[in-house]
Amino acid sequence: MRVVTGQVVALRLFDLAYEIDLKRAETLWAERAGGTAARSRLVATPAKAISFGVPPLALELGPVVLSIGGAAVSAQASARLYDFGIVALALRVPVGDVDWADFTRLVNETDRAIGPAAEAAPWAAILERLRGPLGEALDRPSATPLQEDYLLAMVHRLDPPMSAEALTTEADLVPLLSGETRPLAEAARRDLLRHRFSYYPDDLVVLTWDRAFILEPRGETDVADVLEMANAQLLEMRTYDEMLDAELPRMRELVETARRRANLLAARRYSRLARRLHTLVAEVSELAERVDNALQVTEDVYLARVYAAAMDQFRVANVSAAVDRKLAIIRETYSALHGEAAGARAELLEIAILALIALEIVLSFVRH
Repeated sequence: MRVVTGQVVALRLFDLAYEIDLKRAETLWAERAGGTAARSRLVATPAKAISFGVPPLALELGPVVLSIGGAAVSAQASARLYDFGIVALALRVPVGDVDWADFTRLVNETDRAIGPAAEAAPWAAILERLRGPLGEALDRPSATPLQEDYLLAMVHRLDPPMSAEALTTEADLVPLLSGETRPLAEAARRDLLRHRFSYYPDDLVVLTWDRAFILEPRGETDVADVLEMANAQLLEMRTYDEMLDAELPRMRELVETARRRANLLAARRYSRLARRLHTLVAEVSELAERVDNALQVTEDVYLARVYAAAMDQFRVANVSAAVDRKLAIIRETYSALHGEAAGARAELLEIAILALIALEIVLSFVRH
């Protein structure tokens, strides 16, 4: 069995900024980099069935020479910008007329060359190529952005042609999906292959935590785009989770400081801190909702199943639940501070009233 045509796609996603103005980014990229840009959409799926909430901006970055398995390989680089601050970089290594063992070897060597454990991966240089021209479109850029990576092994044509069922019988997908050269236990093999999906007899998607195999004889990219979106949502939720992790200790320290310095200005100090927390909750809640609605699924049951499985496999719901719990803590703190501010204002008003009464009594004695 030979892979006549296919590609290995390495994705590296970065939390580039708080938000990205995609219209401004498109204009800046054309003016300063002279590159082509276009709004992405799912190619083979009708917009009414499943679509991006805000279509991301796709940028072509040209060829990049990589060292894979000791050989120089030309890969096509591209980027996709999401309005909620994520950039997904992709390096596409073409595959042509290799047997299955060589295809598996190429997938694993690509991961070693430019994957998360690679020491000299080109991602930082590619990211800097974007930061320069697009700086003005980035709202609150990240100094040290969080990252996610994913690897796609895509086959478009096999020789001899075969169905998805025949492929899973003839080829061992486990070394390709796990990156392991040693045989895995039967339970591990079953777990690795349990997220399998087919719509037609000749297409197949197998998902794992950090890799996916896609057999797509029609050359469509919708499944790959949906998997990229799921990774972008995971990374953005991780960003909110870490931001709130850093905010909670700071919040407790500010509250304790405000309480230790109780005086006539306590109401103003509590109100200012409460407003800060309310703003934080509002901003994170708004962007989290935007992330949740980034991909709208209505009618395409197949892509909806692939998307739901990816979200489950990446544990996006777990990270989202952690964000919700931390937001709930901040909301409760805001409510408590709001109550303390109201109490402090009432106390200050009572003091002022008593002072006025005392002044009136003193003045009455002075007049008489």
